[in-house]
Amino acid sequence: MEPLIIVGIIAFLPVIYIVVIFNTLISLKNYIRNSWSNIDTELKRRYDLIPNLVATVKGYAVHEREVLERVTELRTRCVANNGTPREQAVDENQLVDALKQFLVVVEKYPDLKADKHYLELQKELINTEDRIQAARRFFNGNVRDYRNKCETFPSNIIAAIFGFKPESFFDVPPSVREVPDVGNIQG
Repeated sequence: MEPLIIVGIIAFLPVIYIVVIFNTLISLKNYIRNSWSNIDTELKRRYDLIPNLVATVKGYAVHEREVLERVTELRTRCVANNGTPREQAVDENQLVDALKQFLVVVEKYPDLKADKHYLELQKELINTEDRIQAARRFFNGNVRDYRNKCETFPSNIIAAIFGFKPESFFDVPPSVREVPDVGNIQG
């Protein structure tokens, strides 16, 4: 009777292992979805701030219509983009580049830089950008853990059997990491 129990336990161990790995992959996938919703919340917060910033700057920077329109256009495109993180990252990175140009434009207008309403909006935008970066790091950490589980042996076999595909990171191109040079602005 004992050998039969031992054989039964040995035969059942792979099933337990498969169930544990499957449940781990599901949990990691749910962490990714949750962390993406955190990014999405912060992006929406950014989208709500941008029209207020643009409206405030319009009164001062009437000659900068092209930059203001570009920020507004990209904001609208980002709001409408509900694709994958990789697809959204393309639009988001363009918006961040446009916002950098926008902030460089603001440097040309000392009166605007002293406007209390503008300063409050700028402070809120900076706070939001910091929150987006924190949420992005959390998301990418979850994607890393999930990808490691999907790509390392032997869990990669189970991931392949059940159709788990690696998720994409929410990447930032090097140009977004650069601080705009406002010292060379002529105005």
